[in-house]
Amino acid sequence: MRVNSISGVVVAAASTVAAHGYIDRWTIADKNYTGYNPSIAPWVFDQGSISWRAWNTDTGPVYSSNLNTSDINCSINATNAQIDALPVEAGGVVNLHWTEFHVSHHGPIFSYLAACNGDCATVDKTQLKWFKIAELGQTSYGVGGGTTGEWAVDKLRANDGNWAVTIPSSIVAGNYVFRNEILALHSAYDVGGAQFYPQCANIRITGSGSVVPSGVVGTELYDENDPGVHYGIYNDEAKPVYVLPGPPLFTG
Repeated sequence: MRVNSISGVVVAAASTVAAHGYIDRWTIADKNYTGYNPSIAPWVFDQGSISWRAWNTDTGPVYSSNLNTSDINCSINATNAQIDALPVEAGGVVNLHWTEFHVSHHGPIFSYLAACNGDCATVDKTQLKWFKIAELGQTSYGVGGGTTGEWAVDKLRANDGNWAVTIPSSIVAGNYVFRNEILALHSAYDVGGAQFYPQCANIRITGSGSVVPSGVVGTELYDENDPGVHYGIYNDEAKPVYVLPGPPLFTG
């Protein structure tokens, strides 16, 4: 009976993936790594993944009302991955795959890095200083009146959940946490209603780069009142200009 009960709960939890996604595959240095599945975390906590462990068992978001908590770093109650990927050279590409997001979820996608300055398996997430290496927001307007335009998340869906991010060629070699994040804005018309989906993985970057980018701690990345966080996506007839939230993009 216990096995049947657990199995039923796992199936129910897994069904939420259709609405709320997570990264189920990373491809780094031509090797595939299985992402951490939070929906089975209560039963399989140690999944041997390069992804940080998370406790959003419904695969749900960090709401913008909680941006001042450590959850914004790598998801709800996230803890360090204990392994890292094969080295990727600065200038190389990290490919990742998100599970399906509901079609109502529209918004930008960001990627960040933070230097561990040591072992990423033991780094304090509250001390990680993130610098943004990629971002994409709204790519075309909708007609308005409740019909949205095209956003980065829509492009992700059209590409079957695949996303590619180039590591800046100028940054210094070392151990880093890579952070890819979806910001879903479908309920962001209410202050505190925006939905953040951060996902983290441990990577090692090689190369001859010498730049040490400055960054900010996770709780300083965003504010719930930022114009790109508290935002209505349903009135494109006014041709609003979306301001991507977060720190400036690192250009190297």
